[in-house]
Amino acid sequence: MQAVVLVVDDSMLIRHTVCRFLEQRGFSVEAATNGQDAVDTLKRVVPDLIITDMQMPKMSGSELITILKSRPETASIPLIILAGKQSGFEYTEKRHNFTIFKDIDIETQLAKALQTLLGNSGAKGQATGN
Repeated sequence: MQAVVLVVDDSMLIRHTVCRFLEQRGFSVEAATNGQDAVDTLKRVVPDLIITDMQMPKMSGSELITILKSRPETASIPLIILAGKQSGFEYTEKRHNFTIFKDIDIETQLAKALQTLLGNSGAKGQATGN
């Protein structure tokens, strides 16, 4: 069965880049433009992995993570946060499994995160990211 990833980011360019990368590796991808859209998406799908931006309108990544961690059905889903290198979220937000910086090669970091969190399961090709 295909692994499902929920990508949450208000930047269309970042969302498209991450979704395309995942789809090319055999993942089924759901996309949301903010935390509130993500909560709505979670009413119909339970993803295997969630990738979220931290600074978004309507509901921030931190608010989304609080909701995810409070619900038994989503509390154990691995989380990757997308953040600017200078934002400091990788230090202040401790409830995630991996950080990807938007201002550094996203695809290389994403490959490394997938390899670390999922191994080769759910992906068609080998993930590299050294």
